[in-house]
Parts: sequence; C-alpha cells; structure tokens
Amino acid sequence: MRVGVIGLKMGLYLAGWCRRVGMEVVAACDLDAARREAAREELPDAVLTERWEDLLDQRLDGVVLANDFDGHAPLAIAFLGRGVHVLSECAACVDEDEGRRLIAAAERSAATYSFAENYVFHPHIRLIRQVVGAGELGRVSLIEADYLHGMSPEAIGALIGDPGSWRGRISATAYCTHTISPVLAVTDAWPVEVSAFPADEADPNNAVVMTVRLSTGALAVTRHGFLQGESDSHWSWLSVRGQRAFAESVRAAGARSWSVRVRAEGWTQADGVTREEERVPPSLMLDGRPVERQAEGTVRVLQGFRATVERGEPPLVPVRPAVAASLVGVAGAESLENGSRPVRVPDFSPR
Repeated sequence: MRVGVIGLKMGLYLAGWCRRVGMEVVAACDLDAARREAAREELPDAVLTERWEDLLDQRLDGVVLANDFDGHAPLAIAFLGRGVHVLSECAACVDEDEGRRLIAAAERSAATYSFAENYVFHPHIRLIRQVVGAGELGRVSLIEADYLHGMSPEAIGALIGDPGSWRGRISATAYCTHTISPVLAVTDAWPVEVSAFPADEADPNNAVVMTVRLSTGALAVTRHGFLQGESDSHWSWLSVRGQRAFAESVRAAGARSWSVRVRAEGWTQADGVTREEERVPPSLMLDGRPVERQAEGTVRVLQGFRATVERGEPPLVPVRPAVAASLVGVAGAESLENGSRPVRVPDFSPR
C-alpha cells in the first residue's frame, strides 16, 4: 500500500508508524524546508516536496493529512476527487459549509475517508466502550471527558499566543475531538446542542468546559485546554454514569492511568453487595511485542486505515461522525461569543 504524508511535524511520527504497520511511504510534503530535510533520514526513498499538489500525481493508494489543524478539508476533498483514500487528522472541517462539502466528496468518491481520531482507540476508552456495549452500566445518563495539559503560563502563552501558528488562530473550543469523538463512540450518539463556558473568565482562551446534549438524551460534559492536573493516560480521562453502574478511567500515575474502575451499587446485585473492581486493558501486540500504551490509539487507527484500503473494511471513524465532532467546536465558539447560550449542531447523522 503506497501512501503519502502531508505535514512533517506530527506527520513524520505517523509516517514512522505507517511503515511499522506495513505501509510504504512514497511521498511527503511540508512547506518548511527544515522539516523536509529532517525527514530525509526517516524517509530516504520518499519524494519530498513543498507543494501538497505534487502528491496528486504520485499514484498513491492513500494519503495521511497531518497539515495544520484548520486546513484538512480542502486537501481531503481534492484527494477524494482523485480516488485516493484519505486519513485525516483533526479537525475534519472548520464550519458547516466545509463539512457538507467534505461529506459530499466522500460519499461520491470511489475512495474512502477515515478520521485519524486516535483517542477513540486509546486503551481506557476501548475498555469503557466494551463495558457500556455489554450493558453493564445500563442506559447512560452522564458522560464526562477531559483533554488537559498542565503547562506553565509562559508555555501556554508561547503556544496559543503565536499568530503564526494554527494554535494561535483557532477558537478555544475548536480542539475538541479528543473528548467529543470518544463520547460519541461510547454512547453511539450524535451531538444535538452545545453550551460552552470559559473555565476562568480571567483567561478565557486557556480552557473551556462544554455541555453537549446527545441524541440519546444523555448529557456530556467535556473539559479541554490548559488546566493543571492532567492525566498520565496521554492527557485523557473519561467517566460514564449509567442507570445501573459507573465506569471511569483510573486517576492514577503511571500504568494504572490506562485502567478502568467499574462500580455497581448493591441494589443492582442479586446478593445486595456493592461490586467495585479495576480492570486492565490487554496490550496491543505488534511484531510480537506490546505497543507502548500512549501509541496504541495511533497504531489501531493506521491498522484500520490499511484494512479499509486493502480489504474494504469500513473506516473506523467515517466522515459523518468526524464532521459532527468537529462542528461541536464550531458551535461551542458561537456559544462563547453569545454568552454561553445553547447552539444547535447541524444534524449529519445518516438518514
């Protein structure tokens, strides 16, 4: 399977894993000459170019889009139009119109669109999905998700205060798919309505809290941005409260942060005894060795992309839930601008 990679910051990391899971990286692109030069050692046989348009003529089976956060959809549409399978980093789109055009391009193309939302496939998220899917919690009422970075004020300012970086030009709500996509996957729901709040009105761009009403009737509460107390599980924490039981990723240091605590109250048990246990997700093996925990989501996404292209398996996260998750951030930005009032999310669920 021949793939190209666009964007050689995160993209170079992804290119390395592409090769490890059996893909051939034959072309790569970045506007930055220094990044292209740094990639030569990792990708000695690949065509390295400044212009992403050059990859349209490289006879690719698939392309990995790891360019700027707010620049994925136009490239995805172009490659889908050429019959090239797309794996796109977040966000999928930056507004409703772009989302509609992306969905239309994906659904008329002979190729497929996959969303590279690796947080859906992190070990603790996958384990909670299994618990919910098995019916252990009953109907889900409330689900909470964090994606937080505990950084110094100086480091935060350098990151989101740089107007030359996409970090400096996106809304505080935009980078939300690492929380929203796991929420949608666990609940098998679609977002309906969003209200967004700055965590601290003195620093409104640092962190936000969003409440998202889901199509199932449940409520999601997501927190993302820059707050102290980030989790060792790659900045990710999830909890689910059902009508019968509760599950959450363990708030602990080190390897336990990937485990899940499940609690069922005594009234739900035949013997009246409360049950509480900590479950450890099995390791993902690659070439006979366990993949490091924080890379499991990325490896599963790339393995899924290869299976989609080579064997015709459905995308792990297809275009409609990718657009829906991305537009939660757009609705959140509108909510912030209007005093945190609720804003509807366009309904892109399959009819």
